[in-house]
Amino acid sequence: MNSRKIYKRTLLAFVTMAFTAVSCNEDWLTPKPLSFYEPGIALSNAEGMYSALTTLERNMRHEYFGDNAPILTEIIQSEVAVEGTTDKAGPQMDMDVALLPDAQLNHTDFTKVGWYWYEGYKGIKYANTIIARIDNAEFGSEEERNAVLGSAYFHRAYRYFKLTHQFGDIPYLDWEIETPKYDFFSYDRWGILERMKKDLEFAYQWVPEVVDRGRTSKAACGVLLMKVSMVLGDFDRAIAVGNEVVARHPLMKNRFTTNQGKPNTNLMFDLHSVEAKLDMSNTEGLMYVVSYPEEEGSDRIQTMRNAVPFWSSGNIRTPDGQAGTSINPAAGETDPELDPNKTYGRGIGRLRSTSYFTSYIWRADKEANDMRGIHNKDSWRRMEDLRYNAPGLKGGPWYGANLVKPVSMSVEDTIRTWYPWPHFKVFVPDPLQSQWAGGETPWYIYRSAEVYLLIAECYYWKDQPALAAEALNEVRTRAGAEPLNAGDINIGEILDERARELYYEENRHIELVRISYIYAKTGKPCEIFGGRTYNLENLSGPGGAGSNVKQEGINFWYDRVVARSNFYNKGVVHKWAEYKVSVHHILWPVPANAINTNIKGVINQNIGYPGAERNVEPLPVPEEGTVLGPQGGA
Repeated sequence: MNSRKIYKRTLLAFVTMAFTAVSCNEDWLTPKPLSFYEPGIALSNAEGMYSALTTLERNMRHEYFGDNAPILTEIIQSEVAVEGTTDKAGPQMDMDVALLPDAQLNHTDFTKVGWYWYEGYKGIKYANTIIARIDNAEFGSEEERNAVLGSAYFHRAYRYFKLTHQFGDIPYLDWEIETPKYDFFSYDRWGILERMKKDLEFAYQWVPEVVDRGRTSKAACGVLLMKVSMVLGDFDRAIAVGNEVVARHPLMKNRFTTNQGKPNTNLMFDLHSVEAKLDMSNTEGLMYVVSYPEEEGSDRIQTMRNAVPFWSSGNIRTPDGQAGTSINPAAGETDPELDPNKTYGRGIGRLRSTSYFTSYIWRADKEANDMRGIHNKDSWRRMEDLRYNAPGLKGGPWYGANLVKPVSMSVEDTIRTWYPWPHFKVFVPDPLQSQWAGGETPWYIYRSAEVYLLIAECYYWKDQPALAAEALNEVRTRAGAEPLNAGDINIGEILDERARELYYEENRHIELVRISYIYAKTGKPCEIFGGRTYNLENLSGPGGAGSNVKQEGINFWYDRVVARSNFYNKGVVHKWAEYKVSVHHILWPVPANAINTNIKGVINQNIGYPGAERNVEPLPVPEEGTVLGPQGGA
């Protein structure tokens, strides 16, 4: 099937019908009354089940698409980037203020922490509906039934993996809820992950390898199984699965799209182009979220609006004080470099990269020829590469000249308007719009490159640095970087490589938290912080009245962020806020509404946030049966 027609095959109305009984309203997980359409009818056969799965796959897209997409919150809560919207109060800069349980946690102008909570449980609810009704539906074969069940298991585990690394101990829902329920309790995150590992083993066995673009694949199940296995300490299982995945899905090492005939492009442009994500010969892409031009239900990714600097700001002026840039080029202008709107995108600088990402990880020797890096002038752009294009300058000496940073530029404008960016990664043509923010495209969720990086990390935990270097070098040498040897390997090198390869793809905050938990669980000394060790007992700090602790040595996430970001806790201040994080921000606040409306149960608040003093011991997840369904309790 033509991959661009996936949504035409998807019966969105049928999907809506299937889930009418379990769709969300403002009360957390409170079902709406049943409509005329019963899920038991809609989910009575394979067609209905696959349509239901499409809702789960479609909803994955919302994390990456749109203005200030939720993925920005994940990136901003790390060492790679910070919030760049400096023209208002509210955006997540001072986390002591922005991350409070009763703050605005789900808004374009604030943070999307709350989005992950509510959308995570929405996805779990949809998956549970399929799981609970799997044996009431008719299938053509046992294989088909297990493939659907395995895909539902994947989607439930996908949400739980995120939630347990964003919020820690959380409510565990494992069956369809058909009546209002107000007695949820928090469950032990480790038990949740153990159950997800079992589910993912089933999914990895039964979900098909070859699927339409945007569908759940066996390889995607394998990647998530790797991550869950790693955080549970089963590194050998993760390595075995990873080797199986990359054997079936090799890296793309040669140019393979029509872009190879265009000037100033390279293999990385190929790999991250819209054409590559549509190309069925692309063996590297393991799972995608999809959005196609002129297809029902599509959306614009807006990567250029989010990640490209605010070059059209009126504060970009020529050295003699004239307005320097314009969204609309001068009449009759044919030089694409003088139309930055369509050459680079109309950015507003929401995602402001740190010097760690724009400089530190691109060494003059080892990454000098790295196609992903700032030394490659085709792949990256600096503000100094742009040219003055304001129509009023035409005919004068500055028109067409390269930008010069104004000496009087304020801190606010420097943060938002003047930094380099990975053009090859975020450029998505937007031809249906007058201002190019980033158009419709599939987007990678998992690639084989990440699998190699996970394998390398497993070998790091197993103290086998030579094998770790070998896996890292598969990714590095493909990009043109110098290979590493065993002596180079440490957790910093692995995280640096993830930043080089997976910017705007990975959940960077989650990955740092995942590593933090592994350090705390294993007690392995962290060599990049002088052999420092961590433990699970105080992962979020002491809590209590002095909860805004800014002290190194409590968790790896905090140590990594403050050591590498040139913003957080460095005294960077503008007129609206100072960039600050605290130790307890490793985990996010559970939205107050979720706790307050749960009148018959107890949902724990994370240590360091108001309300944590009312916490109770999280419940254990049973090894067999369910909590809410068969063999389960109330």
